[in-house]
Amino acid sequence: MADPRHPRHYDEAFKRQIVQLYENGKPAREIRAEYAIARSTPRRWVQGIRNSGSTRAMDNRTPEQNEPVGPGRRDRRLEMEADVSEQAAPVFARRQA
Repeated sequence: MADPRHPRHYDEAFKRQIVQLYENGKPAREIRAEYAIARSTPRRWVQGIRNSGSTRAMDNRTPEQNEPVGPGRRDRRLEMEADVSEQAAPVFARRQA
């Protein structure tokens, strides 16, 4: 198993080769054993190519997931927290009374 602090990186051609083997009917178990790939890796590559035509993680995320944790994303999170607090305030007020 690869060290999580030093993950493996594969080039696009290799990923597409693995997906092609899978789609031609070779069992994922055999592919993983032959190429020493983690269990979920071929599945992610196949799903990515089917969804967007790319194995790059950035291409397979929603725009919100790709957005850096900056002002826009942080503001939305704070707005949600404020909404929850406003809804919960009457409940807590009744409990203390």
